[in-house]
Amino acid sequence: MNVEATILALLAERAPGRTICPSDAARALAEDWRPLMPEVRAAAYAMADAGRLEVTQSGRVVDGRSARGAIRLRLPSGEG
Repeated sequence: MNVEATILALLAERAPGRTICPSDAARALAEDWRPLMPEVRAAAYAMADAGRLEVTQSGRVVDGRSARGAIRLRLPSGEG
């Protein structure tokens, strides 16, 4: 399974509006998940740029590339 599909599959399992941590996707992809984090973040940012995903921090949509601290991923409102 690729990164984008993994992110979407994990979000589909959640109630609408609920989030996942990028590390949830990395953990679903490999036992040794830490090396996958840059790839997972890059995929999430590309998906956000395309309007397929929202990157949030403290419940607010942010640009993950410039956010400092923990981020979460969720489907845009009206999806899920």
